[in-house]
Amino acid sequence: MLIEKHISDLLYRYQCVTVPGFGAFLTETVSAHVTGSASSFFPPKKVVSFNANVKNNDGLLANHVALQEKMSYELAVIKIGDVVNEWTYLLQNRNRVVLKNIGEISVNNEMNWVFEPANTVNYLTDSFGLSSFVSPEITREVLKQEVEALEEKAPIIFTPERKKDYSYLKYAAVFVTMLGAGGFGYKTYYDQQITNQTLLVEKNVQEKVQQQIQQATFLINAPVEAVELSVAAPVEEKRPYHLVAGAYRSVENADVAIAELNAAGFENAKMLPMNKLKLYYVVYASFKTLEEAQTDRKNIQKTHNAEAWLMIE
Repeated sequence: MLIEKHISDLLYRYQCVTVPGFGAFLTETVSAHVTGSASSFFPPKKVVSFNANVKNNDGLLANHVALQEKMSYELAVIKIGDVVNEWTYLLQNRNRVVLKNIGEISVNNEMNWVFEPANTVNYLTDSFGLSSFVSPEITREVLKQEVEALEEKAPIIFTPERKKDYSYLKYAAVFVTMLGAGGFGYKTYYDQQITNQTLLVEKNVQEKVQQQIQQATFLINAPVEAVELSVAAPVEEKRPYHLVAGAYRSVENADVAIAELNAAGFENAKMLPMNKLKLYYVVYASFKTLEEAQTDRKNIQKTHNAEAWLMIE
């Protein structure tokens, strides 16, 4: 059974993994740093160390082995003890114990155990995917000196340019100027002629208009007959809600009821045309909206006539 594999798995999650009867592997987080003149960059990592004085069984390694190897806790403790005996025997005979991805344990001249970590694995999960790299040294000053040396050695050569004859251009300019002046003069003369002709035409038109005004007469031979315009009678606003005071067979009785209502203060009282039942309704008033009619009905029923009712056409 490879105990070092289980130890390596636990180092990702815990700072201390104890191997009962052998020692404890400890981790310490180290920040990112840069070393060397060549600028070697190292990401944050967990540095593994070993302490041979911590040997008590805390149950962490044994429980992990039992779960991974699918065995009982007691059997896992026995398996770990067998591996520890093997490692101890190797060290007592001055042999090295190599733990993959963790490090090597050897014995010095004083028979003390010496641990050398293997820096092949970074157990800090926050640095997953980060690796160390070396940035080449930037030699700005050296390049600057080389450029300055080249500038001192490089000769500066001035090549005289051959002067070209552009005298023909002045003649072309004179010709273009004369052509432009001639065109401008002709345009001015043409515009003046058009203006004069326009004024002449306008003058003739005005003279003819004045002659017609002087000859015009304002006598009307036959008067125009007056036209009668019929004015439509104003359309009476529709009031379909009537608050009825009573119904009468004769117009005389209806007029008496209207007079009584007027005397009582109901100035809008009136008689409606005879209906299909040959009755004349006398109403307190007619309204445009149902809300107005309902409001007046409640007031009249309380103060004047409890039997007043609302009729809607």
